[in-house]
Amino acid sequence: MTQPFELPDFYLPYPARLNPHLEEARVHSRQWARDMGMLAGSGVWEEADLDAHDYPLMCAYTHPDCDGAELCLITDWYVWVFFFDDHFLEIFKRTGDLEGGKEYLGRLARFMPMGADLTMPEPTNPVEAGLADLWVRTVPGMSADWRERFAESTRNLLNESLWELANINRGRVANPVEYIEMRRKVGGAPWSAGLVEHAVRAEVPARIAATRPMRVLKDAFSDAVHLRNDLFSYEREVRDEGELSNGVLVLETFLGCGTQEAADAVNDLLTSRLQQFEHTVFTELGPLFVEHAIDPLTAAGVLAYVKGLQDWQSGGHEWHLRSSRYMNERVRSGRPLGMSSIVNLLGVKRLRNFTHVPYTRVGPSRIPEIYVPFELRLSPHLDAARRDTVAWCREMGMLEGQPGVVGSAVWNEERAIDTDLALCAAGLHPDGTLEEVDLAAFWLAWGTYADDYFPVVFGRSRNLAAAKIAMARLSAFMPLDGSSPPPPASALERGLADIWARTTGPMPLDDRRKLRESVESMCASWLWELANQIANHIPDPVDYIEMRRETFGSDLTMSLNRLRHSKAIPQEVYESGSMRAMENAISDCAILLNDIFSYQKEIEFEGELHNCVLVVQNFFDCDYPTALTIVNDLLTSRMKQFEHIVEHELPIVCADFGLDEEARRDLDAFVAELRNWVTGILNWHRGCFRYDEQTLRRHNRPPRPRLGGPTGLGTSATAVYAGR
Repeated sequence: MTQPFELPDFYLPYPARLNPHLEEARVHSRQWARDMGMLAGSGVWEEADLDAHDYPLMCAYTHPDCDGAELCLITDWYVWVFFFDDHFLEIFKRTGDLEGGKEYLGRLARFMPMGADLTMPEPTNPVEAGLADLWVRTVPGMSADWRERFAESTRNLLNESLWELANINRGRVANPVEYIEMRRKVGGAPWSAGLVEHAVRAEVPARIAATRPMRVLKDAFSDAVHLRNDLFSYEREVRDEGELSNGVLVLETFLGCGTQEAADAVNDLLTSRLQQFEHTVFTELGPLFVEHAIDPLTAAGVLAYVKGLQDWQSGGHEWHLRSSRYMNERVRSGRPLGMSSIVNLLGVKRLRNFTHVPYTRVGPSRIPEIYVPFELRLSPHLDAARRDTVAWCREMGMLEGQPGVVGSAVWNEERAIDTDLALCAAGLHPDGTLEEVDLAAFWLAWGTYADDYFPVVFGRSRNLAAAKIAMARLSAFMPLDGSSPPPPASALERGLADIWARTTGPMPLDDRRKLRESVESMCASWLWELANQIANHIPDPVDYIEMRRETFGSDLTMSLNRLRHSKAIPQEVYESGSMRAMENAISDCAILLNDIFSYQKEIEFEGELHNCVLVVQNFFDCDYPTALTIVNDLLTSRMKQFEHIVEHELPIVCADFGLDEEARRDLDAFVAELRNWVTGILNWHRGCFRYDEQTLRRHNRPPRPRLGGPTGLGTSATAVYAGR
């Protein structure tokens, strides 16, 4: 059988190195696998299979600096995880046994106890025996925080195999965004990152483990590991095993292109994720250390962890070139340096991310047929809410410049009327009272005003420090204990204090905390946008999608919906994989349709970089119509994923969590509100006067140059202007 595609030229900025304790790990891991029952008689591997796969070689390349004992432990973990993968394939994937797979995976969590007591059940198969042995050899000496993080990534790695199995059973290929998110769990690279911490003997401090820079480093590392593996394993997974979870197949299906073109696109995304990793290290780690007062010794440990992740990338690639598990013969034989490799070495693609010319003339936004298959319903309180919203904006001071702040007159009454956020609120809450529709419109007005305010006031002055100070002050206007906030110094602070008080009066403390975290997350994401604007940096596609959910305020508006239904629905239901995937899918539909409508406004009139159409243009080096088609196709696929989850996955969630009738009714109401949410947002984009070219030109007329004359109140008629 011919090879399905030529492997591309890879971006390899760091040389691979080999651990000198390789042979010790080979001898040890072979005996360990035999002791655990993974070889003869397992029905999965024979000793020849283990030798051919050569996991000790992989670990010796990916962990080149650890001692012999540590390398043996790390190798045993990888022998276990690959055995699990093949064991699950043979026993459950090939047979389509979804129920058996659930029961099998449910037991494995019992072999990862969190406390000091490491007592476990008696293992009943090689996977359980291996996990029991590894857990007690690994967790002593590691913090409780590391144990929790590592156990969670291990559970994700195991449990999300059910997602793969469910897709195989339905013959369903994931869309690109869904695939990236789920592959991080199924593929296990976040799990590998946890083992890197153990191998380099440097834990990521708990106080920064959940911050954006550390999350992006782990996610970019993971995506690169998985995309590289997809390229090498396509032939085995897709042709031999009938696997559907492969990035090349995903892009082949989504883009409707040939296998070679899809493989090249996967390699471009792999390169982009590696360069995102580097960008984060060089631009975000230093400020993170300062912000969280990380001492030099701890900072050195974090950098050791970063180096460990880089070693893993280089070593993992080297192992893929040598393992019998993968398609690698033509790479091993060598070939002349390809053009794509030369382009990568010269940094042309990376340079393109920083060379966009802002305010480029693009013409009116082209609006394709958008797939949002839900009925629009509008509140009968729309007209009253329109009057109330403009009056509220005026009362908060949003329709005038802020004292002492240059360029802060971002809204006036005409713009507030044209923006018509009451129209959006009326679609989001068609059955709400006037008070509820007003409150939703006020939140939308505050968020939209703030989103307009920050890039104008702080982006044009390139004053990120001032933006951080302004952002840090906002938390004080969301008191959790019901106390009075400090006197507001701007319309932004005054508006937040007012809607916070209106919203949180009857809320329990825990719900207030969740809501404040949503607002803070949205505000922090605006700083990310400002940093990119100052650097003229078009973001990586994956980073863009994930951050855009926050900059758009999706979590804020959805959290308000969740809080209305929190009594009957357990929190763990909202935290389940299906619920998170459903919310992310519908959120992406809203942000993508916003990017489609706002393309001219953002690119031509605002010099903006954060628009998915532009991100796709930059990534694929294609024209506007091509990028628009790709973005709209992605919107459609995310909407169909939302429908798929509601129809096929939510009933399973209800059964798994044993939801009663009241909880199921609340869940149905929550899903209905998500439908209203995206339908109302689409209707607002079509009905407001914010994105059409005529309005854009009316609101963005350049000031007429003044040549001279008297100044002061009542003297405008005497001024002399150049032109009309």
